Amino acid sequence: MGALTLGLIAALCWGFHDICVRYVSQRTGILPAFLTVLVVGCLLVVPLAVFAEGLWPKGNGVWWSLASGVMFGLAGSAHYKAFSIGPVRLVAPIIGAYPALSVGWAVLNGEPITMFQWLAVFMIIGGVGFVAASSDDEASAAPKLEAVIWSILAGTGFAITFALGHIATIWGAELATIAIARIAAMLVLIALALGLPGPVLPQRAQLPILAVMGVLDTVALGAVLTAGTRDNPEFAAVAASTFGLLTVLLAWLFLKEKMTFTQWGGVMIVFAAIGYLAL
Repeated sequence: MGALTLGLIAALCWGFHDICVRYVSQRTGILPAFLTVLVVGCLLVVPLAVFAEGLWPKGNGVWWSLASGVMFGLAGSAHYKAFSIGPVRLVAPIIGAYPALSVGWAVLNGEPITMFQWLAVFMIIGGVGFVAASSDDEASAAPKLEAVIWSILAGTGFAITFALGHIATIWGAELATIAIARIAAMLVLIALALGLPGPVLPQRAQLPILAVMGVLDTVALGAVLTAGTRDNPEFAAVAASTFGLLTVLLAWLFLKEKMTFTQWGGVMIVFAAIGYLAL
């Protein structure tokens, strides 16, 4: 599969994941929920990595994997925090703009990106932001500086996570790269959970849905990191950023939330731009 396809798989998984977040976030703390998701991911991918490739990536891939995992733990925590503070229409477009950093990094590393590909990238970012903004029905629309800061940290963290992960996969052993990244992210969350007030473990009733979220999150991150061995891996990050848009579509499909005509227009623009990048 190409990088774009892997990115779309990641977006679909993270879209379902965020549908679950809407439910879980009302019933348990942010750090316990995210930590449980990461633990489930480790239990899933570490045995596969050991069986298939051995746990440690080759050469310097270990250090790049660890760095990617640390950034993912920090970025994911900021992501959860941002959505717990600010309205979706404020937070989602900021976080969803991270592919601009991914593509910019690719350009600095000599990847040929055409003007029309840049245009498609910004059409995707703008379309995701538009659909997310117009889907928020909250009455209190006052922007919050704290939410903006956490959103910028999350988006920047995701861009760095994927860039580091793509470097790690160059050394081979994709499963091992993903496993080490998950372990590093989990250790970051344990440190945060122990260092901050509040419960470390979620409620037992939330464990089944958190386990499902862990599987979805692991598949999504694995898909984006695996794209590092494909042509134009930055496009995986671009496609993965549509998870916010897919969350809206899934809410329309399964939760019967309304979609306006203008929202459908935003959806069409995003998928037309993705189709162009796939050419």
